[in-house]
Amino acid sequence: MFKIVGKDLLAPNIYKILVEAPLVAARARPGNFVIIRVHNAGERVPITVSNHDSEAGTLTLVIQAVGKSTKDMADLEVGDAIRDILGPLGVPTKIEKARRIIGVCGGIGVAPMLPLLRAYRRQGTEIVTIQGARSGELLILQDEVKTVSDEVILVTDDGSIGGKGLVTNPLLELLGQGAQFDHALAIGPAGMMQAVCQVTRDYDLPTTVSLNAIMIDGTGMCGGCRVTVGGETKFTCVDGPAFDGHAVDFEELILRQAYYREEEEYARECRRCGEEG
Repeated sequence: MFKIVGKDLLAPNIYKILVEAPLVAARARPGNFVIIRVHNAGERVPITVSNHDSEAGTLTLVIQAVGKSTKDMADLEVGDAIRDILGPLGVPTKIEKARRIIGVCGGIGVAPMLPLLRAYRRQGTEIVTIQGARSGELLILQDEVKTVSDEVILVTDDGSIGGKGLVTNPLLELLGQGAQFDHALAIGPAGMMQAVCQVTRDYDLPTTVSLNAIMIDGTGMCGGCRVTVGGETKFTCVDGPAFDGHAVDFEELILRQAYYREEEEYARECRRCGEEG
């Protein structure tokens, strides 16, 4: 059992949870994720480690309560315990030697982006971050992003904070004006990462993405998280989650993410019925 020692509401249905997991925290690296099971009958849910403290033995996890399992997780309070935390899993993201990089994150993609930005910051890299969300209230972790960035550009779909539009708008503007970067990072919804990679490909800017394929076991046995990268089949859980964004078949990824929509909706309805008695 893993005790929850901190919990904050970041935005509607988005929570930051601090959990005691000393063995995992001691080995976690930027890009790693964990598989969480709230209770014995719970679904296995992959969540990227947003931060870890090896001395305190804690992990910081950011959870968006959208499905049954993530809502069950969000219902837990400080003092409660999570049944299982498996990890750290995945291949740590390679932190390239770079003078200047640009990070592009959408929605809760900022949570897995932060450990990568911190790692680049530690080696002295100049960082420009574009952070986007549907609305201003969903722009989470802004202070943390500012701490590790030399420049932050905010955009929202509705224009309530920052520029109005998509994260690709300021990216296109910067690259079109001749801004030079050694590397780009993109983390967020699959469609967003695909759009970013379409832009950076045109400017020959190497781009690393973190894929959010559906996972079950997290150890490469089930094959549920398979993706096509450079014409080859890869498993997100053991070969990723970081990949060369220009080599990813995003159309396939987006299609596979929709495979279990009916089952997910059924689980949500069952949970709703249980709450209403």
